[in-house]
Amino acid sequence: MLRPESSPASLPVPGDSSLSVEVRPQVPRCSLGLQETPQSGPSAQAASVSSRPDTSGAAGDRSSSSSYPRAPSALPAQGSYCKSKRSYAENTFASDFTLGTSSSSARGSNCPQIVKTPLSAGNHQRSGYKSWTPQMEYSATSSSAVSAHSPSVVVAVVEGRGLARGEIGMASIDLKSPQIILSQFADNTTYAKVITKLKILSPLEIIMSNTACVVGNSTKLFTLITENFKNVNFTTIQRKYFNETKGLEYIEQLCTAEFSTVLMEVQSKYYCLAAVAALLKYIEFIQNSLYAPKSLKICFQGSEQTAMIDSSSAQNLELLINNQDSIARFLDTEQLLSVLVQIPKQDTVNAAESKITNLIYLKHTLELVDPLKITLKNCNTPLLRAYYGSLEDKRFGIILDKIKTVINDDARYMKGCLNMRTQKCYAVRSNINEFLDIARRTYTEIVDDIAGMISQLAEKYSLPLRTSFSSARGFFIQMTTDCTALFNDKLPSEFIKISKVKNSYSFTSTDLIKMNERCQESLREIYHMTYMIVCKLLSEIYEHIHCLYKLSDTVSMLDMLLSFAHACTLSDYVRPEFTDTLAIKQGWHPILEKISVEKPVANNTYITEGSNFVIITGPNMSGKSTYLKQIALCQIMAQIGSYVPAEYSSFRIAEQIFTRISTDDDIETNSSTFMKEMKEIAYILHNANDKSLILIDELGRGTNTEEGIGICYAVCEYLLSLKAFTLFATHFLELCHIDVLYPNVENMYFEVQHVKNTSRNKEAILYTYKLSKGLTEEKNYGLKAAEASSLPPSIVLDAKEITTQITRQILQNQRSTPEMERQRAVYHLATRLVQTARNSQLDPDSLRTYLSNLKRKYEADFPRAEQVSGKTEE
Repeated sequence: MLRPESSPASLPVPGDSSLSVEVRPQVPRCSLGLQETPQSGPSAQAASVSSRPDTSGAAGDRSSSSSYPRAPSALPAQGSYCKSKRSYAENTFASDFTLGTSSSSARGSNCPQIVKTPLSAGNHQRSGYKSWTPQMEYSATSSSAVSAHSPSVVVAVVEGRGLARGEIGMASIDLKSPQIILSQFADNTTYAKVITKLKILSPLEIIMSNTACVVGNSTKLFTLITENFKNVNFTTIQRKYFNETKGLEYIEQLCTAEFSTVLMEVQSKYYCLAAVAALLKYIEFIQNSLYAPKSLKICFQGSEQTAMIDSSSAQNLELLINNQDSIARFLDTEQLLSVLVQIPKQDTVNAAESKITNLIYLKHTLELVDPLKITLKNCNTPLLRAYYGSLEDKRFGIILDKIKTVINDDARYMKGCLNMRTQKCYAVRSNINEFLDIARRTYTEIVDDIAGMISQLAEKYSLPLRTSFSSARGFFIQMTTDCTALFNDKLPSEFIKISKVKNSYSFTSTDLIKMNERCQESLREIYHMTYMIVCKLLSEIYEHIHCLYKLSDTVSMLDMLLSFAHACTLSDYVRPEFTDTLAIKQGWHPILEKISVEKPVANNTYITEGSNFVIITGPNMSGKSTYLKQIALCQIMAQIGSYVPAEYSSFRIAEQIFTRISTDDDIETNSSTFMKEMKEIAYILHNANDKSLILIDELGRGTNTEEGIGICYAVCEYLLSLKAFTLFATHFLELCHIDVLYPNVENMYFEVQHVKNTSRNKEAILYTYKLSKGLTEEKNYGLKAAEASSLPPSIVLDAKEITTQITRQILQNQRSTPEMERQRAVYHLATRLVQTARNSQLDPDSLRTYLSNLKRKYEADFPRAEQVSGKTEE
């Protein structure tokens, strides 16, 4: 029989039957390293360890992927740990495989969470903090148990040493998807690429070498990662397990044939190979299961030909979260594969139920292949023909035929926990296992008895009772009625565990609880026998199952192409060009178009190296933030190959895209908000280069006006030293005068109109959402809001006079000189000439005409500078 899941559970370690670990569900933990910590009190029973002397010798990295080093002969003495904001634990699940995990989220950053794994050993002594025993510990679960919305990625990170410092190797695996992604790249001293990659992955756990966190000498990479990922599990293992030779062996053993070319890509990428070796060794231990040979999709992703988008920008632009309904009926094929290719080392009820469920999902998915082929059959596009060809793979039919010999034709994925329970119970055909048929009849009788009992109770008490079901409660009773139908406004005493929401009652009875227990026992028998049949079936189809990787790739690409086609067909999108200029004619926000009743107002955008810094002003709600998001989304759409919402578009390839978008929280002036602003802007300043696209919205709102202006001015001057394309939206109108000093600054503003409100005899603001060149005329947003409010007129009048005096003083100090105007005209002429030389495709006559017009424009601008000079002298 299968052993029911329980907590704590005894988890045997492969290779040593006497060694067991007590594991419990765990809140996230974060540690600085390795050192067993003293435990105290009754809650200190964090680990149950039995060991025997090791006589086999140190296997080291030469052991196979399915074996583990054996336990040492005795537990080491308890150590201590010194002052730190995080716990410091060194643990081993084998003689020299050490790991320790903790996080600051459970009790705060100053209350360490100590974890004991099977065995501990450590040389790094720390002392100072009182030890804590976690309420819950790490859960060794299969990937099927991972919530669809919870973090499920485990990442191993390693850095070169000595002259190779800064060379980073990473390996990650999603526990919901049987795909390993390898990366190796050179990073700078800020480790921006590492932090960005990790934030995009949103890992459940990060694995690093114990040498990265030596007491008093932690590497900068380790320090930065722990600071940026305080709510993520950290595990440290000995450096020797980051072994590139072992990593290459793992890839040769586990990589499916369709993706075996990755071996050519990574055979000289020593650091990503080292990372994958440590990752897979750890995953096998903590998951308590092995990956079947030739079952994983392994890919290498370098940093070349990519644009870096930081996690804040991705969140601001909603790049990772799809708020619309999913497009297809296909289930998550990658998560399905992840469960199917893992071979549990223990048979449990959860493991059995998971395998049965996913086999039904597999059948459901394969039955959609033929309809998809029919859809693609008449397509003439070479790309779609290629995908049609990939669906012609005979293995899809072979797998489905084998499944149908065992699984009922009408077994399929259904919504609702009771529906899926029924599907799992009756998934296997009748007459395959006589005992299974008997167990299912028993289960059916129990369910019928439950329904009959509730009907009798309804008749007995003259109440509208109905049978309900939930995965947590099993079968229970529900009733919707008002209190007048109840005797003395109470339910009969036979009913217990009563809950009420408005006029809906939920409850059960002692007899129903007992029948639920019988039902669960019957289910366990059914799942056990079904599991045995399913395992036998899976062993027959394992050799063909790798075609599902091809199906997953095909469906995901078709999904993307369908989205692109849908967008450019139903909307007036255009194909973008790539030059050294960002030019969008009448562009609009692509998402706003979908959710608005009316089409968004279109605006132009023009940024070149000669005018690469645009300051945008306008009152609140005039469209500044939306416009910045629009530019970022159009840039991303262009670079991924999509059409763009505009009449015409031209883009410069951006190596990084940074956004700092204002939120309602920024209006509050407090230290935490201001620090968040500073961290976001510091990240941009540290990592921006000449090929970046930078969009900053309302910087400095988290502090007072004087400091805000000072910070914004300094940030602007720093960014002006780069050739990055920058759009800077602000309420600080003082910043607009920076164009006097820098000719590559352009001022733009969102127009508003004033409409007379006849009912209140006051003016109202009408937002046009149109972007125009120059400074906003709406210079006193606050005063106009005060005027429209119930403030006394005398106070509003005084505020206007004071504001006028201050503004006059500022303008006197910021007047433009004739020489400044002349230099500005020369600068713009020069940049236009350079741009023409680079990109012009005009014929000689057209080019001559264009240059003549350019000359006349310069001559027109230059007299204007002379006029300014004359006015100044007067």
